[in-house]
Amino acid sequence: MSGTGSTDDPWVLRTPPGTSEYTMHRDDAAEPPQLVCQVGSTRLTYDARVVDDLHAWLRKQGGWVPLGAADEQKPTQEGTVEAWGRSEDNPVGGWYGLRKGYRGRVGMYLPPLLEELGLAEVEHLPRNNRMRAL
Repeated sequence: MSGTGSTDDPWVLRTPPGTSEYTMHRDDAAEPPQLVCQVGSTRLTYDARVVDDLHAWLRKQGGWVPLGAADEQKPTQEGTVEAWGRSEDNPVGGWYGLRKGYRGRVGMYLPPLLEELGLAEVEHLPRNNRMRAL
């Protein structure tokens, strides 16, 4: 594992295509507890329960699911991890991203974390990657 996920020892991850490195850590002092994703100078935050909720959803899907990563302002393709991450039908009833303007990209930054935690398998192709629960 690349880190413990604490502020002082974040996970060091790479996007599914392997083109960019970023860090992520848990902030359990925040309300709700958060995952803090640092991509260069950009800071994104997600409700920490996304890890368990996404894993459970993937298990229900029973196979490979396209990631479909997209910025908050862009539409998503149904059936993708990104669409699930902002759907009114997910367990939080909407966005897992917490910082307005930066709530998207669940399909880009969360899959490598689930892979790092041993909860999922992620493809690492130049584009159109998928993931599945382990």
